[in-house]
Amino acid sequence: MSSSTVITNIAALVTNDPSLGDSSPLGLIQDAAVVIEGDRVTWTGEASKAPATDNRVDAGGRAVLPGFVDSHSHLVFAGDRTQEFNARMSGRAYSAGGIRTTVAATRAASDAELAANLTHYLAEALRQGTTTFETKSGYGLTVEDEARALRIAAEHTDEVTYLGAHIVSPDYADDPAAYVALVTGEMLDACAPHARWIDVFCEKGAFDGDQARAILTAGKAKGLHPRIHANQLSYGPGVQLAVELDAASADHCTHLTDADVDALANGDTVATLLPGAEFSTRAEWPDARQLLDAGVTVALSTDCNPGSSFTSSVPFCIALAVRDMGMTPDEAVWSATAGGAAALRRTDIGRLAPGARADLTLLDAPSHVHLAYRPGVPLVSGVWRSGVRVV
Repeated sequence: MSSSTVITNIAALVTNDPSLGDSSPLGLIQDAAVVIEGDRVTWTGEASKAPATDNRVDAGGRAVLPGFVDSHSHLVFAGDRTQEFNARMSGRAYSAGGIRTTVAATRAASDAELAANLTHYLAEALRQGTTTFETKSGYGLTVEDEARALRIAAEHTDEVTYLGAHIVSPDYADDPAAYVALVTGEMLDACAPHARWIDVFCEKGAFDGDQARAILTAGKAKGLHPRIHANQLSYGPGVQLAVELDAASADHCTHLTDADVDALANGDTVATLLPGAEFSTRAEWPDARQLLDAGVTVALSTDCNPGSSFTSSVPFCIALAVRDMGMTPDEAVWSATAGGAAALRRTDIGRLAPGARADLTLLDAPSHVHLAYRPGVPLVSGVWRSGVRVV
């Protein structure tokens, strides 16, 4: 039998279970404890009522919350786009074409180089409290390069997304229809065994609504579940297509009509907001307040990628969401944990209640509110993943 451990003397425990604690969406318990056995949470409640365990960890009057669930990242890549970022901060507008720079570098990299880069950024994210992450292909855009990206990613996470439809490959610049045929044919056949999800960048300069529909429908036929880059740079059909196809998540959601918001509110698709992208491109912020007030489920994620959002820090994104997107600290923390889990259609993560996976983040602060109150401060002082302390 596995040993049991109680983490006690927790000033504030975020469970994301409204049946616990203060009955809020965060299920906040003051003066709390949580018991772990194996890779699962077996008990949460007031510290004074905690059962006997084999081991004891003193949280020292600090806050504990679920490990962050980063449901949108692009971590299988090579190269650097410092010059592009510097130019953009000097006045040049961002467009989807910058992806081609990373495509060239990624194609030229070895498997070992891509794996080393991936593990570097995963370790960086883990130190900041991320215990679950999704990542995509999309920087190879050939059958071989997309498949190898997914094979490498699958060695590190179950949440792997086939994104052959990131942009039209430079090799098919004069024949986008032929590239869509490749993405939905030979490339899909090679990539589907390594992925859970299929994604498409539905945007001017990438793929239009009809192309996106064909790509996602082909993926569904191969057993992949859709997600979609939608309405980032302009208004478009992406969000409503996501709801129509029962996509788990519509990501970015920066330019939304009232009809788009209504569609999300009446469907099962999560709106995943990626404030690092707006920060790094000086773009318009998504209106999280409008979405939340309409009853849409919202997730927060980093969109970590070398071009438009080169951050692996969920705490940074929480602070941005509170400061610039109209979210309260409670809403932002929920969206970065339970919201991310919903965007991956997972019920075992993003919460700290009996039966959940024991993914916990310990803050060097008495409250989760400090994630927004003290932006830029490295507050994560401990991380447990599947019941094992890893930070």
